[in-house]
Amino acid sequence: QVQLVESGGGSVQAGGSLKLVCTASGVTIDRSLMAWFRLAPGKAREPVAAIFDRTAYYAGSVRGRFTISRDDAKNTVYLQMNSLKPDDTAMYYCAADFRYGGNWDEEWMWNTWGQGTQVTVSS
Repeated sequence: QVQLVESGGGSVQAGGSLKLVCTASGVTIDRSLMAWFRLAPGKAREPVAAIFDRTAYYAGSVRGRFTISRDDAKNTVYLQMNSLKPDDTAMYYCAADFRYGGNWDEEWMWNTWGQGTQVTVSS
C-alpha cells in the first residue's frame, strides 16, 4: 500500500521560502513519477510540479521559483519554494501512483494522495 506524508508547511511573508517534504512508503520513488498539487480556496486542485528520474515538470505559475527534487535513499520528495507570493497560499498535496496514458497535471491521473500541508503567504 502506498502511503504519503507531507510536512514543511507554515506561514511566511511574501518573498519568503519554505521547503515541503513528502515521505513515501510502499513505492520506490526513483522508479515512479511523483508530483505536488495544491488546493486554494475557491479553486480546483491544481498541478505544481512533478519529477521522474532526472526530468522535472512545473506549472507556469511556479516555474523559476519552485524546485522539485528527491532523495532516493530517504524515499522522499521535496518542493523548495522561493519568492513566495500570496497566490501560493494553499494546501499542498503529494501525489503518487500515476495512471500512465494521460498528463501528469491532471488530478484524476493520480491514485494516491497525502494528507496535505498548509502553506500561507501573507502580503
